[in-house]
Amino acid sequence: MGRVLIIGAGGVGAVVAFKCASVPEVFTDILLASRTKEKCDSIANFIGNNKIKTAQIDADNVDDLVGLIKQFNPDIVINVALPYQDLTIMEACLATKTNYLDTANYEPRDVAKFEYKWQWAYQQRFKEAGILAVLGCGFDPGVTGVFTAYAKKHYFDEIHYLDIVDCNAGSHGKAFATNFNPEINIREITQNGKYWENGQWVETKPMEIHRPVEYPNIGQRESYLLYHEELESLTKNFPTLKRARFWMTFGEKYINVLNVLQEIGMTSIKPILYEGHEIVPLQFLKAILPEPASLGEGYKGQTSIGCQIKGIQNGKERTYYVWNNCNHEVVYKECRAQAVSYTTGVPAMTGAMMVLTNQWTGTGVMNVEEFNPEPFMEKLNEYGLPWNEEIDEQLPIEK
Repeated sequence: MGRVLIIGAGGVGAVVAFKCASVPEVFTDILLASRTKEKCDSIANFIGNNKIKTAQIDADNVDDLVGLIKQFNPDIVINVALPYQDLTIMEACLATKTNYLDTANYEPRDVAKFEYKWQWAYQQRFKEAGILAVLGCGFDPGVTGVFTAYAKKHYFDEIHYLDIVDCNAGSHGKAFATNFNPEINIREITQNGKYWENGQWVETKPMEIHRPVEYPNIGQRESYLLYHEELESLTKNFPTLKRARFWMTFGEKYINVLNVLQEIGMTSIKPILYEGHEIVPLQFLKAILPEPASLGEGYKGQTSIGCQIKGIQNGKERTYYVWNNCNHEVVYKECRAQAVSYTTGVPAMTGAMMVLTNQWTGTGVMNVEEFNPEPFMEKLNEYGLPWNEEIDEQLPIEK
């Protein structure tokens, strides 16, 4: 039904490739490309049956990207490379009139900024090219936006309060590791927090606000208020929101180690001179930390990610909690990955499927909550991320 080019061969890229290969009736031809072709070859060999072609690509180079896209002629490009590379890949898709999908918003390398403004600025150009860019189609952002759209469609006339809760209760046995790209992960959580309330953004110090939250089949975990990019698009697309927040769990040891790394300057993104060479401390730290894709074996426990929502329907107050729990060990048995990569990779494949099967249509630049949530929600159940819901019960964030 369609040809897909996957750019990025980390933990998420491996899951996307595995899942695309499992649905040959939709993804008829698959090309996996990365700066390091050996990583692509390893993934392709694991999947087997010669289902996936591989290529080397520098995703920072628009001309190289254009050449690869013209050579393979995909119907959609799935970008699971680094967020720094979103704009070069979007430019290549424009030059070749190819649909685009990613899982995280663009970030400039020299400053930790989590904003959609750079990508939203492509709206008119994508419309004029007659192609579609789907932004933020991982889990958070991604499924959380679809969950919110589904809640609005079925249970609310107006959504007033939204809390996105993200818990990883798994244990990988490492002294210190991040579950996705260390550079991106640490940039994200060491920035000031921010949430939406009464029509404006309220800024907090990093990790300043935290509280215990109960997670299904996991129990109570300390949860920290962060800023996450889906808050920007959700407050734009659901203007009745009075408050929107994002919470993520971290263990005490993780926080302690991270604090030490910050205090000694290892999380800085400002270049320093070392023996005559310019290095970025955070990039050096990334080089010595475990590769996230290597964490799957021996990882135990679950993740739990969902949306806790309050609003009104027919003049009456309602609550709605929708979530997915994902088991690290089950994921590893299926595709040799860990659950954090899986919960990002499955939605990316599912979003591309929505585009190729004409369930999600249009031109321009769109976030996932702007599409019909039903077909996407159905496929989550089918392809490994079943969801659960509680209606008109007390929300765990309020207990």
